[in-house]
Amino acid sequence: MRRLPPLSAVRVFEAAARHQNFTTAGSELGMTQAAVSYQIKLLEERLGTPLFRREKGRVALSETGRRIGPLIAKAFDDLDSAFGLARSSGEAVLTVSCSTTFGPNWLAPRIGAFQIKVPDVAVRLHTSNSLVDFARDDVDVAIRGGGGDWPGLCSHFLMRMPLKAYASPAFLEIHPSIRTLEGVMRHARISPDDDWWQVWRDQVGGEPSPEAPRGIRLDTQIGEGQAAMAGLGIALLNPLLWQNEVAAGRLIAVLEDVAYDPSDFWLVYPEHHRHARKIRLFRDWMLETVAEEAKRGPEAFYRRAEVGVAV
Repeated sequence: MRRLPPLSAVRVFEAAARHQNFTTAGSELGMTQAAVSYQIKLLEERLGTPLFRREKGRVALSETGRRIGPLIAKAFDDLDSAFGLARSSGEAVLTVSCSTTFGPNWLAPRIGAFQIKVPDVAVRLHTSNSLVDFARDDVDVAIRGGGGDWPGLCSHFLMRMPLKAYASPAFLEIHPSIRTLEGVMRHARISPDDDWWQVWRDQVGGEPSPEAPRGIRLDTQIGEGQAAMAGLGIALLNPLLWQNEVAAGRLIAVLEDVAYDPSDFWLVYPEHHRHARKIRLFRDWMLETVAEEAKRGPEAFYRRAEVGVAV
């Protein structure tokens, strides 16, 4: 066990030894000359030996003070270096939490632009569909679905969650009658019991046909999209997260109808971290990127709906 005197007194001694002046040391530490003198006295009593000689209103290091002064100064330098390393490490890595679909399908293809713009901050993607706890998890910012009203968090609206029905070209070729609302409900729908299909029925319409085959059930949107591309049925997907697959023709919209999940995508982070450089830089880049994509539309996908209005 280390037998250390109070570190507050040691800190005062280091400054006083460096300046060899209690008043100057007090100015550096935000203390009065009397408070510095008191801390030095406590330390001398604890050590049982004088650290300064007091002569005619001036102070000078004693023999003991001269011997330990450089060692204590080096110890504080080492502490400063250690905490500086911790600060720089913390600022050098930004951990972003997002869903298992948003991360790989939307953020990952775009994050290179942020790395080029801010090369001294590395991004680590934490993909999970579980809600992140900023007080417990090692996460700086999150892309979260919801209404944007989380106490203690700064929230920035990014985009809505539109829903469209997609299938593979092969599936559409085999089932040409699918291109109607009734046709969608007569064919295999992937994860047919998912809440999104109820949102779709409420906003677009349609009732499942009793003759419709039971589609495969999956737990994630990315799994459902992959299943649709494999020709296993019709998937209800967010078109903003499958732009590359749609552009490449691997997914084709069965209908042009669009429904909207009541949750929107938000960029969130703790209010007390809002001034952190890496968070400010990522926030600004993210909002600029979304704004640029909103110009290409569809505009409704990037515009918050009025309360109580679905589209």
